Parts: sequence; C-alpha cells; structure tokens
Amino acid sequence: MQFPELPALAEPQLAARVQHALDHKTKPLGALGRIEALALQLALIQGVERPAMRDPQLVVFAADHGLARRGVSAYPREVTPQMVANMLDGGAAVSVLARQQGLALTVADCGVDAPLAPGAQDLRIAAGTADASAGPAMTAAQAARALHNGLALVERLPGNALLLGEMGIGNTSAASLLMQRLTGLPLADCVGRGTGVDDAGLARKLAVLAEALAANASAQTPLDVAAALGGFEIVTMAGSVIAAAAQRRVVVVDGFITTAAIALAEALRPGVLAACVFAHQSAEGPHARWLQRLGVRPLLDLDLRLGEGSGAALAWPLLPAACVLLSDMASFESAGVSNREP
Repeated sequence: MQFPELPALAEPQLAARVQHALDHKTKPLGALGRIEALALQLALIQGVERPAMRDPQLVVFAADHGLARRGVSAYPREVTPQMVANMLDGGAAVSVLARQQGLALTVADCGVDAPLAPGAQDLRIAAGTADASAGPAMTAAQAARALHNGLALVERLPGNALLLGEMGIGNTSAASLLMQRLTGLPLADCVGRGTGVDDAGLARKLAVLAEALAANASAQTPLDVAAALGGFEIVTMAGSVIAAAAQRRVVVVDGFITTAAIALAEALRPGVLAACVFAHQSAEGPHARWLQRLGVRPLLDLDLRLGEGSGAALAWPLLPAACVLLSDMASFESAGVSNREP
C-alpha cells in the first residue's frame, strides 16, 4: 500500500534557531522545563520558528471487536454503540472536555456492531472484527480499506492538530496483541486490566490473547499484523496518523490504545513518531513500558485509564501555551533586561 511522503521533521538549522530563541527569553536558562522542549518539537513539526495551533480536531475512532465475545472485558459489547451515542449527545467525558477546550469533536464509526448513529462519520468496514483467537481479525483488504479511510478522513478535516481518541469494548486486548507483536515483549508484560477485570478475568484475558497470538503466528509484515490482531478503529487511526504527519499536523496521543495506533503507524511508515506529542501515561499497566520502548515521555501522569481522548483533551492547553511563550515572550535584548553573567 502506498503512503504519502513524510517531510523532514528533524531540521538541525531550524532547531538551532528555535533553541537560541528559547535560551534568550527573559528567564533563567531552561527554567520553563519541558514546555521549552514541547515548543521546540511543535516548531519542528510545523517547520516554522513560531508555531501556532489552529482549529484542533479531536477524533474518536470507534469499533467493536470479535474478541469481546470471549469475555476479555468487564463490559458487554453493547456499551460501544451506547457510548458512541453518549459522545454525540454531549454526555461523555470527552464531549465535556472538548467543549471546555474548544476542540472540534468528530466521532468516526469504523465498525460498530449497531446501526450508524446520527452525527457519526461513516467509516464502517463491518459490524466489528472477527474473533482474533480463531484467526485474523480482518482480511488484508479490510485492513487496507481501514488505512485508506483514516488517510481520507484527515484530508477532510481543517486545522493543524489531530487529537486521538477511541471507543470499543475489547480494544485494550487488540492493543495488547499489537504491543506483543511489535515489541516482542512477553505477553504478560503487554496485558492490563482494561476496563477493570478482576484476577479471574485477567487470567481469562491472558489465555484468550495467547490463543490469538498462536492463531496468527504467521503474520509477519506490519500490514499482516494489523489485519490479524488490530481493531478497525486502531488501523483507521493509524492511517489518520500517517496522513497528519505527512501534512505537518501535530498528533496528540491519548493512552494505551492510541499508542498502539502510533506504534502501528510507525511500523508502516517510519518517521511519523516525530509528529506525535504524548499526552499522558495511562494507569493501564503496559502503557508506561510501551512509552519507554518508543523513547517518548508524556506530558502528564494523572492515573487516567478512561480513553476516549480524555487525556489528550486535558493535555491540550499546554500546546498553545508553549507556542505563545515562544512567539510572544520577550528576549533579554528586546526587554532591556540584563542577561546572566558570563
């Protein structure tokens, strides 16, 4: 499958100019800490010395999973369409936060096992994936279509920032499977309690996911792994991430499931990781380990494990703040303030 070319997001000369500007603001050197690193990253993503955030888009990618029928979640599959309706009605956490933060909210139905909800974007492939414990979750054609849908969605969205959210009962299982195959870590290191399964539920989840890995052991390429183990929403999200990075949009990553989409996108199109700002470290056990493997440090650590894009929305204000500090804060020279002694 053909993907768009990525711009060079590591430009040493631009980085040097932006770092010089940050170092000469009216503050002790490095006093704004990681906000300075964030400002530099945003400048490099956008390819400008003074980045700015415009028309941020928060997209919740929703789908159902065949694995959910194996009892890997504390909640029934019916919750997926119910929560999609709740988001569209404005009652979900992500809906409330999007309103409060001024984020445009899109709910994309990538394969929910229910009729299309009024107001949702129709990116449906099927009414949920197949049971990955018995074979591939989707066909190669379905995986390619999901990637294409994600690419095309970003083309229709305004703005220069894409915030990622997801909804789908069973999708922590799909994310865990992808983590295992993409990192090679032991399965037990890739599986958490998801929606809050008890010890017996966690043991059952581990057993089912071990079956899924065995049933799909022949999947080798990133596209084959995506089809075998992914969810429609995760694969569609990966396509959107690739499109966003190609267009120099900032990608704000939420929690464990959206990190799976980023890792998959990076495997499919190396280089997209540079366009990603990781919002928070989830309380879902494997997330911290995966962030470490990717070599990234999230902005927040609030013990969140809701998903939906809630963490991305909560971290969002830090991005425009970093931009205005870089563009509007005076330098020692312009303010007539004495700099530190040599």
